[in-house]
Amino acid sequence: MPGQGSTGNVIAALASLFIPGLGQLLQGRVIKAFIMVVLAGIMWLFFLGWLVHLWSVIDAARFKGH
Repeated sequence: MPGQGSTGNVIAALASLFIPGLGQLLQGRVIKAFIMVVLAGIMWLFFLGWLVHLWSVIDAARFKGH
């Protein structure tokens, strides 16, 4: 079972670096991906989207699987 630090998580973290939530989507976590995209979109309006963006990358990298 893939875990933290696995190749899949590294790829997911890199994907989230470009688009918040994309890494979670690649990991099959659709609801979390949707939350990340919506929050990042709203937060970027207030120039705080980088917080959600960073959270998205870290969350994808630390995902332990099912």
